[in-house]
Amino acid sequence: MSQVKKIVNDEIFEWIKDIRRAIHQWPELGFKEEKTAALISRALKKLGIKYQTQIAQTGVVGRLITNENAPTIALRADMDALPITEDTGLPFASQNPGIMHACGHDGHVAIILGAAAVLNEKPPEGNVVFIFQPAEESEGGAKPMIEQGALKGVNVIFGGHIEGHYQVGEIGIKTGVHTSYTDYFEIRITGKGGHAARPHEAVDAVIIASQLVVNLQTIISREIDPVFPAVITVGYLRSGSVYNAIADKAVLKGTVRTTDEMIRTQISDKIRRTASSLAILYNAEIKVILKPGYPPVINEETAVKLAIRAAEELVGKEKTISIPFPSLGGEDFAYYLQEIPGCFVRFGAAKDGHEMMSSHSPKFDFDEEVLRIGAAYMSELTRHTIKKLRKY
Repeated sequence: MSQVKKIVNDEIFEWIKDIRRAIHQWPELGFKEEKTAALISRALKKLGIKYQTQIAQTGVVGRLITNENAPTIALRADMDALPITEDTGLPFASQNPGIMHACGHDGHVAIILGAAAVLNEKPPEGNVVFIFQPAEESEGGAKPMIEQGALKGVNVIFGGHIEGHYQVGEIGIKTGVHTSYTDYFEIRITGKGGHAARPHEAVDAVIIASQLVVNLQTIISREIDPVFPAVITVGYLRSGSVYNAIADKAVLKGTVRTTDEMIRTQISDKIRRTASSLAILYNAEIKVILKPGYPPVINEETAVKLAIRAAEELVGKEKTISIPFPSLGGEDFAYYLQEIPGCFVRFGAAKDGHEMMSSHSPKFDFDEEVLRIGAAYMSELTRHTIKKLRKY
């Protein structure tokens, strides 16, 4: 840790902790991160780094230019919070009712600003673009950021996520496919309402919805090759209005997570087939709506090697974790990697008393020491990558 502290001294560490806490206290949902963007802008201005605002509505892009002809590396942080009521008891807990930074994006912003401070103090032999992106949790702010020029002139991009499943000081890196497709489905059932005492006169939407929930799971357990990771989750089911009537309508909403395009298509087809079969069986109308979500994050091989080397030099080989399997979580960082090479890593941030607390929990929190480690790592990774690219 002594090397980390040399790179990110106590003054910078306290500064980025203050930034994290200010953002945490005033969380904002996707494409509404106006206070967050203003705070980032003030921080970049203080550092003397030129920046643009209102990219993809609330996005901010800072540019540290040392040589127009040198390689350019991008570092990305997401800014948005979640529609969750905080229950952490932190002294800097959310002051916006029903909104919370329950996924560490406040920390991501602080990490990239910390890296900006370090790189600005001792500029690398190339250029750095700092991307602060809205709406990772909702509609996906990466796409409009790209469309509006955030990657202009960039050769390689890096990003990271705070991760409570790893210990502070550990950095997890996955070669190749790192996250999954995050497709959305909605199934609308229309049956025939009736009196609870005369079910033979009705078409019960609750029964059909219940069958669907169970049968969708058998797609995974009995129709998909188990060597391919895949999940179907029904997260929303609504039907009926009173206890003594048979419901005529039901709505299910959920997500399909896969890492393989062939399996993804196969599952979509089987969802439609299952719904069609139940519609015939129960004499109901069933409409299936499928919408594509984020593509998978696929880390590029050379960028992964650079990420591993930087981690081993900073925290040691024993704390550089090779992630063995893809996550079935989603990340719109994937869109950047469809345009240019890059790598997305995980920063260990387990906090005492929160070991089993997953992200998107109202009690989510992390060990703030990860801010120092993340900022040091991103700055060193940037230097390593610029040196590597300058050789070619």
